[in-house]
Amino acid sequence: MTNASSDPWIAADDRIVLAVRVAPKASRTAVDDRTMLADGRPALGIRLAAPPVDGAANAELTAFLAKSLGLRRSDIRIVSGEASRLKRVELLGDPATLAQRLAEWIGSD
Repeated sequence: MTNASSDPWIAADDRIVLAVRVAPKASRTAVDDRTMLADGRPALGIRLAAPPVDGAANAELTAFLAKSLGLRRSDIRIVSGEASRLKRVELLGDPATLAQRLAEWIGSD
């Protein structure tokens, strides 16, 4: 797995794993910014309008990522942190293409 040190994702053979820090119950769903976690790892901040109740925030996160990155919802899976603000989200597809879409979407180099 590879990534640039400030990118909040790690590329693998057929997917990317994206580190996300969510803020549920926001006024609107949107990308916040890249952030550094306490342990020094980068993550992408995302505000979600949905509350963290009955999976609503996770469903909104999946739908938001799918729409923003041109993926099917079935190509997105929360692999850790389902009940946490810190999540690891798997995006299935060509890693180079996904990395380019992510970089364009969040405005990285």
